[in-house]
Amino acid sequence: MSVLPEDLKYTKEHEWIRVHDDNTATIGITDFAQSELGELVYVEIDTVGEDIAKDEVFGTVEAVKTTSDLFMPLTGKVLEFNPALNEDEGDNPGLINEDPYGEGWIVKIQISNAAEVADLLDSAAYQALIG
Repeated sequence: MSVLPEDLKYTKEHEWIRVHDDNTATIGITDFAQSELGELVYVEIDTVGEDIAKDEVFGTVEAVKTTSDLFMPLTGKVLEFNPALNEDEGDNPGLINEDPYGEGWIVKIQISNAAEVADLLDSAAYQALIG
């Protein structure tokens, strides 16, 4: 079992979020999520530049056997899609499998409502959720 980074917040839908001092955040999927999905073959994010409400779908990840929606942990504007995952640029969705909390980040956002951070799970609560 991998150790959950304690500096991140988590959602019940298995996204993680790293909140930065400049009111931006980086979002990805957890190690648990990528291990459940299996080898990722494609990540689709067509919401760059859009404002997405908390819990709305901001993209999808596609594995060999399934496609899964990605849900926005906080209301915000999508600023950037990780170029290493983007098929127009680096196209290496396997980075999410290899390094879900580092190089395998998915999007960066501008946070619209910082108060929503209080609704997210800490690492202990997320660990309890996934058992």
